[in-house]
Amino acid sequence: MTKIALLDYGMGNLHSAGKALTNVGADVIITNDPKKINTCDKIVFPGVGAMKDCMMGMADAGIDEVVKTAVFNKPIMAICVGMQALFETSAENDGVDCLKILNGHVKKIDDNMTENHEKLKVPHMGWNTVFGMDLSHPLWHNISDHTHFYFVHSYYCQPSDSDVVSATCHYGMDFCTSVIKDNLFATQFHPEKSHTAGLQLLKNFVEWKI
Repeated sequence: MTKIALLDYGMGNLHSAGKALTNVGADVIITNDPKKINTCDKIVFPGVGAMKDCMMGMADAGIDEVVKTAVFNKPIMAICVGMQALFETSAENDGVDCLKILNGHVKKIDDNMTENHEKLKVPHMGWNTVFGMDLSHPLWHNISDHTHFYFVHSYYCQPSDSDVVSATCHYGMDFCTSVIKDNLFATQFHPEKSHTAGLQLLKNFVEWKI
């Protein structure tokens, strides 16, 4: 059974993420202990809330350094603010330095965007279509292009390297909603809240061999 460290630094949706991972066959350990994290096969890096608090929580728990090290030697899945934290900076909280694992920046969704002559609500919340996946990649196994996933966010990632973008969503504009780079996988949407497709995606990560 795949042993997964679900990172606990005060900012994750741990209960629903842990339950979903257990449901697809993972042995889940919720922890912020670097020694326990290092014993696990894979890492899930969730996140909700403000980026400044996220980075402070990681630094206080020492998880920032754990993630920076683990990204070179074991599979990691980052979710929502966890995905945003992988980039260089975020525009949230008047500007926050992030982990700088991926090149690019986190931008604010424009509060004044309109579509079909209607103003779009921010945060972007609810179900939306995800498209443009490389369906040959094992992480998208048994998931169709143009599948609906669940979103809750006011910021989006803008990678400098388009090659890492593994899926896209449209909300007033097209934006990156997933990245894959080597053993690193991240989603802006919440798989643990996305019912059948989300569970399939988590199952694919649990079974991912690299």
